[in-house]
Amino acid sequence: MSDTQNLTLVQAVRDGLHGELRADDDVVVMGQDVGKNGGVFRATEGLYDEFGGDRVVDTPLAESAIVGCAVGMAAMGMRPVPEIQFSGFMYPGYDQIVSHMARFRARSRGRFTLPMTLRAPYGGGIRAPEHHSESKEAFYAHEAGLKVVIPSTPYDTKGLLAASIRDPDPVIFLEPKLIYRAFREEVPAEPYTVPIGEAATRREGDDVAVFTYGAMTRPTLEAAETLAEEGIDCEVLDLRTVSPLDREAIVDAFERTGRAAIVHEAPRTAGLAAEIAAILQEEALLYQEAPIERITGFDVPYPLYALEDYYLPSATRIEEGIKEAAEFEP
Repeated sequence: MSDTQNLTLVQAVRDGLHGELRADDDVVVMGQDVGKNGGVFRATEGLYDEFGGDRVVDTPLAESAIVGCAVGMAAMGMRPVPEIQFSGFMYPGYDQIVSHMARFRARSRGRFTLPMTLRAPYGGGIRAPEHHSESKEAFYAHEAGLKVVIPSTPYDTKGLLAASIRDPDPVIFLEPKLIYRAFREEVPAEPYTVPIGEAATRREGDDVAVFTYGAMTRPTLEAAETLAEEGIDCEVLDLRTVSPLDREAIVDAFERTGRAAIVHEAPRTAGLAAEIAAILQEEALLYQEAPIERITGFDVPYPLYALEDYYLPSATRIEEGIKEAAEFEP
């Protein structure tokens, strides 16, 4: 049996980066304060000391330049891993992301690929201002040519990050900072991969299929355990990748239960919940026994501290939404 380490999610990020830097000289980590300072959340701590400033590169505060430089490096065969300090700061680099990063393979008719992984802490719950706390994963899932990965456990984080860095095409890797240090998990010391595009069943159940990802996985599982005491048996599917979605797993869970709830902290309108609901309508309508419930953030700018806990789906709000699906009678 291979050695394991008991890691938090942010430590799993660091361990995953370390393994890929060591294994492949073409891997370069770059971003604001990622070098000597080790990153704002210390996700890159120690990498500069081991690999030096040519491979762990401190950049100016210029997101468009960070992404644009990474695009050029990837086009020339390197595997850059740019970090944006918070996902809410990705917007100055948005033109580079959608006009170049997402389209390079198609535009060059396959002559060039962009093996780059754009990392960013994302999501709310840590009492930071609004641009530090947004969940805009739907922006990037909407762009053909991008894969969008959102892990929820340390084990998945390390494996999905390695798979992303090794992928020939660009990946947006969003790290739910609310759970950066929330819990620990045994993680293999050696590098490994977790497949991109495959969901994970976190809890099996027969009554309601609940779909979620990222930081919302933990309160969803908490809600599921509470509801089990009331006789409502939930299956919880952690998507792990929101583009591409694991359509087969989503449809299979729904066909077995006939009822569904979808949980994410992003705003409700045009969020991933709407896309998942559409998939279920298109592919499994005749199995449906109740309206599909969406338990999400609200269609407002991300609030400041006093309302942050109200904005994010709590275990209690998730329980209420699941019960709506479970108890509906035509």
